[in-house]
Amino acid sequence: MDLTLVVVLGVISIVFVAAFSERLNLAAPLSLVLVGIGLSFLPGVPHPEVEPELILAGVLPPLLYSAAVNMPMVDFRRNIRPITGLAVLLVVGSTLGAGWLFHWLVPDIGWPAAFALGAVISPTDAVAATSVGRRLGLPPRLLTVLEGEGLVNDASALVLLRSAVAAVAGSVSVWGIVGEFAFAVVVAVAIGILVGYVNVRVRALLGNAVLNTAISFVVPFIAFLPAEESGASGVLAVVVAGLVTGHLAPRHLRATDRLAETVNWRTVAFLLESGMFLLMGLSVKTLVDEVHKDGSSAWHALYIGLAASVLVILARIVFVGPLVAGLYREQRKAARFKPRLESTQAVLRGDKDIPAVTERLDKASPRRVAHFRKRLDRAAADVEFRLTETLGWRGGVVLGWAGMRGAITLAAAQTLPQDTPDRALLVLIAYVVATVTLLVQGLTLPAVIRAARVPEEDPGKLRREYVRLMGELNDAARSLLDDPALEDPGNGPFSDRVLDRVRSDVRVPAEASANRPAPDHAESVFQYLRLRLRVLTEQSGRLQRARSSGQYSSEALGRAQTSLDVETARLEQLADR
Repeated sequence: MDLTLVVVLGVISIVFVAAFSERLNLAAPLSLVLVGIGLSFLPGVPHPEVEPELILAGVLPPLLYSAAVNMPMVDFRRNIRPITGLAVLLVVGSTLGAGWLFHWLVPDIGWPAAFALGAVISPTDAVAATSVGRRLGLPPRLLTVLEGEGLVNDASALVLLRSAVAAVAGSVSVWGIVGEFAFAVVVAVAIGILVGYVNVRVRALLGNAVLNTAISFVVPFIAFLPAEESGASGVLAVVVAGLVTGHLAPRHLRATDRLAETVNWRTVAFLLESGMFLLMGLSVKTLVDEVHKDGSSAWHALYIGLAASVLVILARIVFVGPLVAGLYREQRKAARFKPRLESTQAVLRGDKDIPAVTERLDKASPRRVAHFRKRLDRAAADVEFRLTETLGWRGGVVLGWAGMRGAITLAAAQTLPQDTPDRALLVLIAYVVATVTLLVQGLTLPAVIRAARVPEEDPGKLRREYVRLMGELNDAARSLLDDPALEDPGNGPFSDRVLDRVRSDVRVPAEASANRPAPDHAESVFQYLRLRLRVLTEQSGRLQRARSSGQYSSEALGRAQTSLDVETARLEQLADR
């Protein structure tokens, strides 16, 4: 069948299945896999063969970049311990345990190939889990941990897979693997930071939404390729570049550019993500035929795959217990540390006198005191986060069960060398693990969430926080408008009519002003646009300071950012006419 027709039918199928899944209240990835499996056994249905390198080097980087850009840096930093535990320690443990199991059940493949297959089935795919979790109102911290794990664990698994594949062809020492892992992480982080920073600074010079979005499509590969060529982790470099870009973009990129990029990237990520799950289902018939052609038994692969699925599920559940206990200890430590922070903050405000602290502050320069105050406020916000945003054993139950594998597992399995003993059998085993965990855990996850009775996010709390944040932004706007030195550069002071109109806009949320007519007189209109954009710029600056302080949740910050961006983009379009 013509490739163009296959792509057209694939996109139509993806959209249709996704829309139907919403009506059934079912995660779209699960539906796509089931549909793909059913279609794979129908006569006449094409079974497209996609090179695994195309998925790992062509599909995975943009998917990870798209997710990382939308991951708030503050949330990632605050949850770095559970994310690292799940994405690194659990992946290493699962690789070793699964490798031992595979070598025991299929001794002819040897230890390197066994560990290679263990690395293949170790990383989880958080897409299905987070889609179900958002629909059922899981707490933001739990969703952040799942998303963060999904961003990082692919890098860990692929580095381990690379070492295991190298061991198949030769000898690799344990210390060599540790050194390679450290090198891959350090170099990838450095490349990701550099690419993310340069990306934002260069795109800020373009001033065109179309050109900006076009450049953003190649950024993941700009980070991926040099990292891979240097022997580091390309996917980790992509993740870091995405995190840096998402953190810096509100400061340097225009609102119009960011809104356009967001919509386009959502569409691209949806098609790539859904296409991988559909392709995963369509692959089952081809994999079974290859196993039969190789003289092996598909039932044997099913038996081993089920055993490996049980192993990785149990390993995750066992690992999550100490992880949650560690978070409890972190919470108790934060509770003990909180009074000391509050006392130091009281000294800075002048409400309390601690001689040792006061003496040090008196000797410090104003700049150092301001820097210390900023760090102290951030530490206080982090402590408050640990005390209020807890996972608990209920969240631990969900976290332990949300370990589904996905299409990346199958693509990674396809990269095993062609001369690997029983290669077709190993690839089918990986497929069984990915499919079983995805369907069994994915379909039962809603029931587990309800049974665990995980507290839902309080919409009233978010609403109150958003109103408080918007009040702070509006205070910043009023301070600008009440400045006696305020004037329109090159045109003198702003007219009273324009000032009154903008003051009126500031008293309501920004999105409400979009429905009000602008002043009638042409010069007043342009003055109004210039002043309103200056106010929005001032509010955006205050929002960035609020983001850095960590005193507001990412949900409230994101809603406020969207509100400012929509209004700014509308006015920028009017000003450009």
